[in-house]
Amino acid sequence: MSDSARIRPPWWLKYVNKVMIGIQKIGLPLGEKGPVILVVPGRKSGKPRSTPITPMTVEGKRYVLGGLPGSDWAANLRAAGEAELKQGKTSERVRVIELPPEEAKPLLRLFPVEVPTGVSFMKNAGLITGPNPDEYEALAGRCPVFRFDPVNA
Repeated sequence: MSDSARIRPPWWLKYVNKVMIGIQKIGLPLGEKGPVILVVPGRKSGKPRSTPITPMTVEGKRYVLGGLPGSDWAANLRAAGEAELKQGKTSERVRVIELPPEEAKPLLRLFPVEVPTGVSFMKNAGLITGPNPDEYEALAGRCPVFRFDPVNA
């Protein structure tokens, strides 16, 4: 699947991400539903790329919304098919499945409740006007939704 028209991230996001990655590295707790660090190889360089994400758990499965259409981390994730999730000092390998829009819709409706911290970010990006489940559902096919499945060692 490809993302529709790319939305450029805000200028400050790179700096906030670096702070979040640093906080995670030293092991400060950010809550059970807080961000984790997604580490995925760059699709061109092959070098590990780290990005804070906030997954949500629905019926025992973890999902993440690619909040900005055309984001590099989502394209890297799509290309790699596997990634590492880090939270504090723990790390887990996961297989990544991108959901088709029809499967993503019910999950998108849950996003504003399950990940309320993402609402203001998406509102500022112009993708939604508020925590309205109908607006999130309408993002199906525009913003990717990925499921993380554990990789058994």
